[in-house]
Amino acid sequence: MPRRLTRTLRRWLYIGHRWIGIITCLFFAMWFVSGVVMMYVAFPGLSEKERLAALPDMAWEKVRLSPDAAMAAAGAKTFPRDLRLQMLDDEPVYRLTGWDGQRQTISASDGHGIDGVTLDRALAVARHYPGAADVQSIEMVERDQWSVTARYDPFRPLYQIALNDAAGTRLYVSSRTGEIVLDTSATERVWNWLGSIPHWIYPTVLRKDNALWRQVILWLSGICLVVAVSGIWIGILRVRLRRRYSGGRVTPYRGWMAWHHVTGLFAGVFVLTWMFSGWLSVNPGEVFSSRGPSREMLQRYAGHDAPTVAAVVAVTPSSRAVEARFVWLGGAPLMLLANRQGAQAAVDPLTGTATPLSDDRIFAAARTLLPDVAMTMQARLDQYDSYWYAHHGTRVLPVLRAGFDDVAQSWFHLDPVTGDVLGRSDTSRRSYRWLFNALHSFDFPLLLTYRPAWDVVVWLLSLLGMIVSVSGVVIGWRYLRKT
Repeated sequence: MPRRLTRTLRRWLYIGHRWIGIITCLFFAMWFVSGVVMMYVAFPGLSEKERLAALPDMAWEKVRLSPDAAMAAAGAKTFPRDLRLQMLDDEPVYRLTGWDGQRQTISASDGHGIDGVTLDRALAVARHYPGAADVQSIEMVERDQWSVTARYDPFRPLYQIALNDAAGTRLYVSSRTGEIVLDTSATERVWNWLGSIPHWIYPTVLRKDNALWRQVILWLSGICLVVAVSGIWIGILRVRLRRRYSGGRVTPYRGWMAWHHVTGLFAGVFVLTWMFSGWLSVNPGEVFSSRGPSREMLQRYAGHDAPTVAAVVAVTPSSRAVEARFVWLGGAPLMLLANRQGAQAAVDPLTGTATPLSDDRIFAAARTLLPDVAMTMQARLDQYDSYWYAHHGTRVLPVLRAGFDDVAQSWFHLDPVTGDVLGRSDTSRRSYRWLFNALHSFDFPLLLTYRPAWDVVVWLLSLLGMIVSVSGVVIGWRYLRKT
């Protein structure tokens, strides 16, 4: 009976792997090919540097409204999550983002609320984008392939505007706020159909429903994970290293089956860990904690919650800033000026004079993030390490790290120039860094230090994965035709 049961289970193992693998190998092949494309072309988005580069110089002489008056005009009951002053074409405006995500735009000239912009004004905003030539309206979109995610919901509908530049750039300008929220280039639009869209299963009709999309990813990657496990199991059962098959072969198969078997033995572990980490990307069961600090943490860090900042915006007209952001740090107000190149500087909001922040001042405010536990780490990182590094994007450097002796062993990363809380990391998130980022994107410190090495390793493993996948597709197709 045990031997008969073993034969039966093994037979169903082979049958299950064969039939489920016919479909899943198509997904495996698609993921490996699209993953290589994603190494070099990211999904379209507007970076902070691009956003600031598209803003006009601040016309300080037109600012008639103080930040306090702007918050009063917006009906703010507490200090907003984000408060900044910038130009809407030729008009200075305050942009407020509440803790509930609600956005409001208040004119800094006369205090009237702006809840919509015309197409002509959107075109005027687009003309400030670097390299803009003969801007032209394409259409107004509620949601399309590039603006599919929920992050754009507060700005919809969006004007889609062509810049008619060499890169084929298209801008998405909010019809509600007049902000440029997204840019895409012709290269991004073409290559993402071979990269991020198939890799993330990102068609608009599916991705617009985040809950449904998440379930599809969970189940699809989960099934593929089972196929990978069964494939490794079968590969081990069928290989012979001592009592070899005829001709001294380690595999009983020939042709495409032999390629599938032998390559699978070498690449099987990679395929398995890659699928497992991909399954973790959507955080099944909410096992891993969130990245950001809570509202209560940020309010304690600011040391102020009333809708006041006591600023008179006393900045000299010679200042080349394109944006002023108003914050509180440790109970004291600050104005953070940003120029078109992305550099920021802390300024006293009452006098307009530079007020560089000290590490001690930032760490003193950081103690309030978790006031009931001891701060056990105060570090300044001048180089990237395993938990704060740049790969496809950029990250602030140097950066401050404040560590706490709470149950989760929390770390907070802080910008030494602006005092911004850049993110929170705890034991859970640091585990996720290795289980997802390391296993899925091969973000290992040594490989990232020598970038060509990272490319070579990922290309080689992806090639092995493609051989396993394509051979599985060929085998499955032949089996289907034969059946």
